[in-house]
Amino acid sequence: MLTIVTANVNGIRAASRRGGLRWLADSGADVICLQEVRATHEQLHEALAESDLRDWHVAHAPAPQLGRAGVAVLTCEQPTAIRTDTGLAGLDGLGRWIEVDLATEWGPLTVVSAYVHTGEADTPKQVDKYAFLEGMDVRMERLRKSASRRKGHAVLCGDLNVAHHEVDIKNWKGNRGRAGFLEDERAHLDSWLAKHWVDLGRAHGGPGPGPYTWWSWRGRGFDTDGGWRIDYAIATTALAARCTGAVVGKAASYAERWSDHAPLSVTFA
Repeated sequence: MLTIVTANVNGIRAASRRGGLRWLADSGADVICLQEVRATHEQLHEALAESDLRDWHVAHAPAPQLGRAGVAVLTCEQPTAIRTDTGLAGLDGLGRWIEVDLATEWGPLTVVSAYVHTGEADTPKQVDKYAFLEGMDVRMERLRKSASRRKGHAVLCGDLNVAHHEVDIKNWKGNRGRAGFLEDERAHLDSWLAKHWVDLGRAHGGPGPGPYTWWSWRGRGFDTDGGWRIDYAIATTALAARCTGAVVGKAASYAERWSDHAPLSVTFA
């Protein structure tokens, strides 16, 4: 059995203060994918050193701007390879993409932690987001072909900042034309999921609406479940066939939240 947890921690140090690292350490995960780490290597290791994750192997891609983005993959077992350089300008050097290879009983497994730009319609921020999504198109196809050639698997985990369908966002009518629910953004997910990749959160989460993974800190969105499903675990088809469950770990109350996102746990057997 293998359990992967993906979580946008909204700042590793803030999440640690709120109990997030304790939650992750107690989750039963074998692999933990983090987004919005917002820390240097030293700051990340300092935060982990104060938790039960202190002895885990850490692969980290910080953002060039301090306090921004940053992704990581924590593993119980030593990875066979770590990559932050894909050769794609849209992905590399931004602290938004990292790959880890692991040996499993089912063959080699590539785990990706990704953090897509939030974007903003009709601005340069959206141009950057589309460049990243286009880079993902290329890289995911390469990962799929590599997994097939090696008789292995791949899984993409992370905050994609795109709600795929109307059932993935509570107020979808009010968000038409806004970043995160633009047709051109959603089309990228359409292309990935058309044949070779499976959205485990939807496959095991029912037809919807929800389960959502993000709620604003402001207002009553968390209490009324006025959220977005923007955190994903997307697996190649052979790995998806081994998935036994995908569960969103929404906090029991607003006061118990340790991020504006909830972690997503996927289990394979």
